[in-house]
Amino acid sequence: MMTEKSTFTIEELVEKAGLQIYCGADKLKTGVTGGYASDLLSDVMGNAREGQVWITLQSHLNVVAIASLKELSAVVLVKDIRPDEAVLVKAVEEGLPLLGSALPAFETAGKIFELLNKE
Repeated sequence: MMTEKSTFTIEELVEKAGLQIYCGADKLKTGVTGGYASDLLSDVMGNAREGQVWITLQSHLNVVAIASLKELSAVVLVKDIRPDEAVLVKAVEEGLPLLGSALPAFETAGKIFELLNKE
């Protein structure tokens, strides 16, 4: 089980999980305490924790709003889904890194879980 103490940075996740940076390159030193995978916004609102990265295929403005409200470290969009310009602008305003993975959610979550839980 991942502790709430950050031992990993977004930069390390990008490098080791092969993620693309859509915005937020200036926030790569931010710590990551864990991950949360869900496409249901109300689920993320109720259960994601500060410092986690959110893995999702949702790419609209509400994702940025919820990630900011929950103080998540970053959002990882899966399946090569790319945010539109309005989402990028809002993410930059909120200081939220948006990252991308070519892999589906299951594989992306597994890779990130493995990286975060290595001793």
